[in-house]
Amino acid sequence: MTSATNLDTDLTPFPDHTQLPESDGTFVKNFQEHPQSILLTNSIKPILQKRHPDGQYCIGQDSGIYWRLTDPPEKGAEAPDWFYVGNVPPLLDGQTRRSYVLWREFIAPLIALEFVSGDGSEERDKTPWKGKFWIYEQVIHPAFYGIYEVNKASIEVYELIGGQYQLLSPNERGHYLITPLGVELGIWQGEYQNMELPWLRWWDLQGNLLLTGEERAEQERQRAEQESQRADRLAAQLRALGVEPEV
Repeated sequence: MTSATNLDTDLTPFPDHTQLPESDGTFVKNFQEHPQSILLTNSIKPILQKRHPDGQYCIGQDSGIYWRLTDPPEKGAEAPDWFYVGNVPPLLDGQTRRSYVLWREFIAPLIALEFVSGDGSEERDKTPWKGKFWIYEQVIHPAFYGIYEVNKASIEVYELIGGQYQLLSPNERGHYLITPLGVELGIWQGEYQNMELPWLRWWDLQGNLLLTGEERAEQERQRAEQESQRADRLAAQLRALGVEPEV
């Protein structure tokens, strides 16, 4: 006799993202964290669209990654300030994700980033079953884990090698290579959303800063303005020679 097995219910009778809390009720720690996440997401989107022309990827911004079932449920989740998972649908059954549930999807994030608001001890805590570093390294398994400290203008990047995180060394530009994405990650001093700060940003492998949509539009506006000025100067030079330029 044969029987049909429903993998979602029979073998993994655990809640999905719709049944788990999407927040533990804590506040975002400062006004820099939300713009920082937007900056990372906006500027890397063209890279991810080329990498996933089918749109099968998701980005979490201060969203929970559930790694074990606990009481209360939110104690079994970590919420990286920013993370990316490839080859998963952005929506589940037409619904916006409330969280990322490992026991439902199994694919680990490629990269998880934590923005330090204290002294960084929480992000570096290797206490088994409790510390963030331990949970990322031993359970969630992002291939890359970054600890960003805006107050120190620094970023530590770890790569999962042989089941353990190894601290990476920066290249000659002071950036860290995220090989699978073909990008570099580092610190950029500049103004974004009316704040002059050392921001965490992406570069391509040639060292060119990956721009946000707003920055690309401003770059194009400046280019068009320069072309217009060049055309005006050329027209003035022709008129000085007695030649009326063609319109």
